Amino acid sequence: MPPRFKEDLKKERIGGKIYYMPPGGFDHAPVNANIYRSISRQLKGSLCLPYMENLHLYFEDGSYLVPDILIICDRRQITPNGYNGIPGFIAETLSPSTAKKDRGEKMGLYCKKGVGEYWIVDPRSRSLEIYYLEDGQYILQDSLMLKEDEEDEYYNADTEISLQAFPNG
Repeated sequence: MPPRFKEDLKKERIGGKIYYMPPGGFDHAPVNANIYRSISRQLKGSLCLPYMENLHLYFEDGSYLVPDILIICDRRQITPNGYNGIPGFIAETLSPSTAKKDRGEKMGLYCKKGVGEYWIVDPRSRSLEIYYLEDGQYILQDSLMLKEDEEDEYYNADTEISLQAFPNG
């Protein structure tokens, strides 16, 4: 049953403004699960932990977000309410209602706070943008579009993308 009241929705706060998050679409969870599984394999043997969709990320300015996927390496910053540190990696999966915020306010805040790697995943266009933090700004490192036809010269459905911080995963 979908949430009946705005108060039942997850929410985020950026710069004092509250954003209510509608439930993810039918393609949101499977995309996040696939990324989560891949990242988990890359982190095997590491002290870092991947989280998906339900961990609040708190910043000292009072902003808090709920990234789709993030990696936490400083376990001392985990509290019963969420995480108070700076993740090395965040991925956001776009939906029509969140795309502008994910590409705008959230991306800007992640950059300002020092998140080293940021992925924007678009299930509708079946694309991925990978940004790395360099000299205080995000630089688009790679942009990929899923090609599943094995006859296509750009076929890439079996390609596994490595994290910058864990290239040998």
